[in-house]
Amino acid sequence: MLTRRRVLLAAPLAAALPRFGAAQEAAYPSRPIRIIVPFPAGGTTDLLARLYAQRLTETMGQSVVVENRGGGGGSIGADVVAKAAPDGYTLLFHNLTFCTTTAALEFQNRAPHAIERDFAPISMGANVPMMLLVGAAVPAQNLREFVALARTRTDLFYGSTGPGSTMNLVGEILKRDAQIRMDHVPFRGAAPLVQDMLAGRIHFGGDQLSSSLGHIRGGALRPIATLAAQRASALPDVPTAREQGFPNIELLGWNGFFAPARTPAPVLARLHQEIAAAARHPAVANRINELGAAPGGDSPEEFGANVRAQLAQVRPLVTELRMQVE
Repeated sequence: MLTRRRVLLAAPLAAALPRFGAAQEAAYPSRPIRIIVPFPAGGTTDLLARLYAQRLTETMGQSVVVENRGGGGGSIGADVVAKAAPDGYTLLFHNLTFCTTTAALEFQNRAPHAIERDFAPISMGANVPMMLLVGAAVPAQNLREFVALARTRTDLFYGSTGPGSTMNLVGEILKRDAQIRMDHVPFRGAAPLVQDMLAGRIHFGGDQLSSSLGHIRGGALRPIATLAAQRASALPDVPTAREQGFPNIELLGWNGFFAPARTPAPVLARLHQEIAAAARHPAVANRINELGAAPGGDSPEEFGANVRAQLAQVRPLVTELRMQVE
């Protein structure tokens, strides 16, 4: 009876208390938001994150800042977000390497986080074709010619954004399928990789089209294949890898937003609304198109389905090739 009486007395008091969590969600955002980019500044992912951050700052009433946390093929920055408070103030802007690096860490039983368990997908920021590139001094006009060249040489180097990254996976699949030899050189991001390709120290690599388009148009880098299912609209003469006989390296080139798992649904809905509106804004959409990409803004369900499908694609390949993240 005493317990029941206490409950009855407490009920009106509890009803009168403010719903602090709901009030916080309704007031979101009430302080600055940070977007973690898990790569050094200068690459496509960083560029796109800053483009969105500028627009979101204008529309959300709070500063939205980009913080670069490179290393571990993107896993270090991703883990910062996985362990952040699920309140909408720490977001991740990652790319397709998220899937390959996570799969490689899972293969090693070292994964600090799981994409499906620890992250809430919000929206794709942009669909950016992934291009295979060679330096201007490499005498290959397409992927078939590069493979023919590699079969006659043993001194070729390919670069990636780190062990377990997308380009590391692509390079190893190509070595297996084409029966060629190339030595792997890892970098901390796409920007230093491209610089070494321009200098001729790396013969073959991959980059998202947005950050390499200027070098391609200037003739310093030559695109030899796109990894997407269709040719890139900005480079319609460059055939896909599948068209050239290498279907196992076909990948969707996405860049997108994630929040920590358990972020409240109203906060996720607000973030998706703002990001989708930013993707449609002429200044943002035109700039993304100029970079040879397509603006995002799809639903969390659509974006999450794309990410899960890519995970399902790369996990068996990572296991077969025994890829590891250092």
